[in-house]
Amino acid sequence: MFDMRPIGYVIGLLTAVLGVTMVPPLLVDLAEGRGHWPVFLESALITILVGTVTAISCQNGRKEGLTIQQTFLLTTLVWVVLPVFGALPFILGETEARVVDGVFEAMSGLTTTGSTVFSGLDELPRGILLWRGILQWLGGIGIIVVAMVFLPELRVGGMQIFRSESFETMGKILPRATAMAAQISVIYVGLTLACALTYIALGMGLFDATVHALTTVSTGGFSTKDASFGAFSGPMEYAASFYMILAALPFVRYVQMLNGKSLALFHDGQARVFLYTILVLVMGSFVLLLNIFPHHWEKSLREALFNITSIISGTGFASVDYMTWGPLLITMFFFIGLIGGCAGSTACSVKIFRYQILFSSISAQIKRIHAPHAVIIPRYDRRPISEDVISSVMTFFVFFVVSLGLFSVALALTGLDFVTALSGAATAIGNIGPGLGDTIGPAGNFAPLNDTAKWILAFAMLVGRLELMTVYAILTVNFWRS
Repeated sequence: MFDMRPIGYVIGLLTAVLGVTMVPPLLVDLAEGRGHWPVFLESALITILVGTVTAISCQNGRKEGLTIQQTFLLTTLVWVVLPVFGALPFILGETEARVVDGVFEAMSGLTTTGSTVFSGLDELPRGILLWRGILQWLGGIGIIVVAMVFLPELRVGGMQIFRSESFETMGKILPRATAMAAQISVIYVGLTLACALTYIALGMGLFDATVHALTTVSTGGFSTKDASFGAFSGPMEYAASFYMILAALPFVRYVQMLNGKSLALFHDGQARVFLYTILVLVMGSFVLLLNIFPHHWEKSLREALFNITSIISGTGFASVDYMTWGPLLITMFFFIGLIGGCAGSTACSVKIFRYQILFSSISAQIKRIHAPHAVIIPRYDRRPISEDVISSVMTFFVFFVVSLGLFSVALALTGLDFVTALSGAATAIGNIGPGLGDTIGPAGNFAPLNDTAKWILAFAMLVGRLELMTVYAILTVNFWRS
């Protein structure tokens, strides 16, 4: 019989912790004096109570190791259960969000997607705005631990190539995850504080700087303003770009640097390719923007850098409505979002390393055609790539394209137009944030969509954040038979 107690114990603890993180928004609302604080008190009590009772009732099922099935289910259920409780302040609070809108917003927050159904952000209670930032910050650090500890052992989408970079975890997942999370947390908190202080030094208010630091380092993209980062144009865009890039680099390299390997990041081939990609895309966009705004070279460079970095990292901030930049740049923005950052970072989407493995495999196959008797081995970062990694990566690409198509069709069947359906599916499964078009583009939001479309998008966010196969595996009959 499948033992759910270890899963329930961990989820119960995490739910209780989520309830505790509702205290800072409560205090902020109490200080603001708008009478919104009881919403967070009620939400926190419900969340802590349910989480504590669940953990206590499942405590006798604790064990040091988890089976592969339990690990798959735990990894998925964490991102299912926490958004439900994370939605409580939205449903009970001043936004008076319906369940679908509350869950959509919380799922978007915890998966660091950044798509929103809320407007009038400038007038919302500060506690709600801070809570949205906290959700993304928690989701950012959570996905790093999942990506570096759980997914490599689950052999998901080629992630097993990073097992040697992390810890030997199978059979002792929870203790090793704790050890990894402790070091990552120091770096993550440090980056967040540095980002907030930088924003303050550049003139942003304390509250806005805090929330935007939370959503920048998590590459989440929630803002305190309807205008998103357009309300803070100028030097702050350069600062945000810098921290978005840092957050999209592999955190395991920061851990190694913290432990004495000072050049670990610079020796990482994935990080180098990511930075080169940003450089090429920014310079190309800069040249195209100069044709549109010939006398504004600094503004063109700044907006190209900020928006390219925001989309490729999956942050989703927007400083301008780039839908006015013409069809070539709009099309480029669509495909940029499908690149993503580095594995083991807060960034999302396909990830750079998968493209490296894909191109290495294609190159090796072409060479074999020209020299059929030669022994040609695909390599990643100067290391041979095993067949199971190549197979996982190829499977991931197939699943990603098929999923993108299926979600697009499903959204179109709800009545959405082609551009909204396709870009909505892409932005959800890639956890990018804004889509394309007048409705869900950088100048709009997801509020006008019908309820069915919102549920589909919320599920797509979950699937994309957990590397597709993690979720799909538990939906198969064989998973429950094994």
